[in-house]
Amino acid sequence: MQFFYAALLGYLAGSIPFGLLLAKAAGKGDIRQIGSGNIGATNVLRTGSKGLAAAVLLLDLGKGFVAVMAAWRWFPEAVSVAALAVVIGHCFPVWLKFRGGKGVATNAGVSFGLAWPIGLAYAAVWLGMLAITRTSSLAGMSAVIAAAIAAALLGYERFVLVLGIIALLVIWLHRANIARLLKGDEPKIGSRS
Repeated sequence: MQFFYAALLGYLAGSIPFGLLLAKAAGKGDIRQIGSGNIGATNVLRTGSKGLAAAVLLLDLGKGFVAVMAAWRWFPEAVSVAALAVVIGHCFPVWLKFRGGKGVATNAGVSFGLAWPIGLAYAAVWLGMLAITRTSSLAGMSAVIAAAIAAALLGYERFVLVLGIIALLVIWLHRANIARLLKGDEPKIGSRS
């Protein structure tokens, strides 16, 4: 039952659509109707509100962290299940007909919740790639791969599989971004397209 409850906790936490809720509350309308149509912080940034995008980023990160920390407290044998479920909940929320975000910020929170060194590796790669390329999708995909590699290299073998699965999911959800990257027309941070 630990695994069931951990999955339920993770999914429900992950499925809270902070980008959609905050954008509507701020009078920006339905975030799904602008830019990429995504509910994540990068698309919220396209509304022109950096503060709103930062709030969404922190809340999406926070729900990943809180779900994993709650699992450590109540379902320690099922922490990996909660970690995967919170990302799945973010990406496929039942309330939005299973069309959510791409999991990058939520997985950052998951990484910090699983083990802070994994989280630091995630953050370093994410922020470093963002600074170098100014391309959110490339930074996010690099970070999710880095988390799985960091888990393997830093002695957290227990989490390599779940972080690898999450990385594959996040990369799959970025397949349109990958196509644009290959064509050279992926938008940079700050672009409204």
